Amino acid sequence: MEVDKQKLDLESKSAVETLTAGSADDSRMDNLPPEVEEGNIEYKLKLINPSACRFEHLVTQMKWRLREGHGEAIYEIGVEDSGLLAGLNDVDLQASLHTLRRMAQKLGATITILRQRVVSDCQVDKKTACEVLVRKVPDDQPFIDLKLAVLGNVDGGKSTLLGVLTQGELDNGRGRARLNLFRHLHEIQSGRTSSISHEMLGFNSEGEVITSGDTQKGCLTAEEICSNASKLITLIDLAGHQKYIKTTICGLTGYSPDFAMLVISANTGIAGTTKEHLGVAMALHVPIFVVVTKIDMCSNSMLLRCMTQLHQLLTGLGCKKVPYDVQCIDDAVTAAVNFNQGSICPIFQVSSVTGENLDMLKKFLHVVPPLHTTHEQEKLIQEHAEFQIDEVFNVPHVGTVVGGSLLRGIVREHDELLLGPSENGNFKMVEITSIHRNRSPCRIVRPGQAASLSLKEIDRSVLRKVRLLINLILQRISF
Repeated sequence: MEVDKQKLDLESKSAVETLTAGSADDSRMDNLPPEVEEGNIEYKLKLINPSACRFEHLVTQMKWRLREGHGEAIYEIGVEDSGLLAGLNDVDLQASLHTLRRMAQKLGATITILRQRVVSDCQVDKKTACEVLVRKVPDDQPFIDLKLAVLGNVDGGKSTLLGVLTQGELDNGRGRARLNLFRHLHEIQSGRTSSISHEMLGFNSEGEVITSGDTQKGCLTAEEICSNASKLITLIDLAGHQKYIKTTICGLTGYSPDFAMLVISANTGIAGTTKEHLGVAMALHVPIFVVVTKIDMCSNSMLLRCMTQLHQLLTGLGCKKVPYDVQCIDDAVTAAVNFNQGSICPIFQVSSVTGENLDMLKKFLHVVPPLHTTHEQEKLIQEHAEFQIDEVFNVPHVGTVVGGSLLRGIVREHDELLLGPSENGNFKMVEITSIHRNRSPCRIVRPGQAASLSLKEIDRSVLRKVRLLINLILQRISF
């Protein structure tokens, strides 16, 4: 046990040193790890006036990196393949960025400069390295879609934080921002979430947040947010009270989120269901990061105590995570780029009333890439369709509608599938008449996506009876 603890301490120290190397307060930046062939990160020393043949090769290479990152790629300009930060002078850097922009335009992609770092601050020959995000929405989908589950103890500020993020307005300190997220009267009266609700946070190609409460364009509908976004994050607000733990587990297992956000109140610290939610997320292998809220309501000593408890929890043998305190925009970008490593757990300290550090959290969500590889996605697409039903509705003039997530395969409009099994183990043929995703109509659903399917001529009473007994699955007919 002591040997394992010492090994964990060494690994944590090494990881933290790698992440914190060259922070925003430093004038220099340490070397990066060597470039790997797989993944969505590409190193380029310089891109100055390439020939036509070389340019086509670079475009093909960018297309590969975008495919690996499901539409997102990170380019490190001024960095050798070995990870050595050589840097470029201002003229060469601008020429390289111009070439990179031409490459992106060739593919219909956009670029956003995430950060620039001074490698050599010599007055005569100043050299800078640049990190750029390249984003292209895949041709077979309208935007890059991620799902984020929101966990944490009751009264931790989860719903308020989501209200501030999705509506673009700060809270008044009495929970005004969370009112639009509640689905039931008793939730409004008690201020506590008891059901699963969904909100959307969009980002355009420039990294700007698209919210329903846009002050320039007026109140945006869900369809308008989806049409203007190049990246859309579905925020799944889960219950924090102990008696709703089954609802929380159902949300984590049924919706298959890409990652999870654990919200902790700074004035209460690790309390209530915080450890249970963290344990469930880790048991399901859902990557997780932490947001400490209400920092405007507590003293420095209380915040320090909360952070100390959090670090001890994350570095314990049950978690074996590497805490990474995000203190600036540069740290947020570093945390997002390295989030795929699995052992890193970024920690944000925010206030939903003053808005302090919310820009760091938004930057992190903007940059963080999809966690599933292209190979895994293609493998799931080739399998027979399996749709897990979580909710059943009766929509006027439409009929019976089921909501859930597609685990594998592809579901299209007018597909015929088998519904079941019933209590007798039988399956019944049903037809999908229409599909909705993110409150907008669509024609196809892919693995990992949540959707609502309208079923043709199905008795809802029988459907609900089966749903209460076992999990419902729609499975494509296999010939």
